[in-house]
Amino acid sequence: MRLTSPRIAPVADSGLTPEQAEILAPMAASGRVLNVFRTMVNAPKAARGFLAWGGYVLSRRNDLPARDREIVVLRIGYLCKSGYEWTQHVDIGKRDGLTDQEIDWIKIGSGAPGWKAADKALLQAADELHHDQFITTPTWSALKAHFTDKQCMDVVFTAGQYTQVSMILNSFGVQLDEGQVLDPDLKGF
Repeated sequence: MRLTSPRIAPVADSGLTPEQAEILAPMAASGRVLNVFRTMVNAPKAARGFLAWGGYVLSRRNDLPARDREIVVLRIGYLCKSGYEWTQHVDIGKRDGLTDQEIDWIKIGSGAPGWKAADKALLQAADELHHDQFITTPTWSALKAHFTDKQCMDVVFTAGQYTQVSMILNSFGVQLDEGQVLDPDLKGF
């Protein structure tokens, strides 16, 4: 975690405005409102836009299979040193088919042993987008060997969304939710 306390405090239920409560209502109905969303509602109009775009990236409208999407999300979160993002998406990645070993390999990147070619292409694309905001022609060709044009677009959309999310989490100081434990490889960032 980059910060040990929030710069922008998450809004408690008792402090919600009617507009904030309306934004968080679907999450509250599911039983849990995460700190990221409690923080985002400090800017309600931005929160609405954020949730709409994030909803696309995490939905079935994103043509990347969920496991592949989570490879991109986790690699971006790790590269951005976003402890909150990493912690949230490790569990999501496991639900979507990633193994503990693969999650450890995501930290290493495409050079870790054992990756299939499609996984390597996703990791290389995430690395290039993070470092240069551009996917090189060889990496694009590697993606195209396994994914459609729309899926390749969704790789970029996913990496971009989770870069923004990581910037928000790191800069606003969003703290882990109750019961979560920070990965030791992300301590001190």
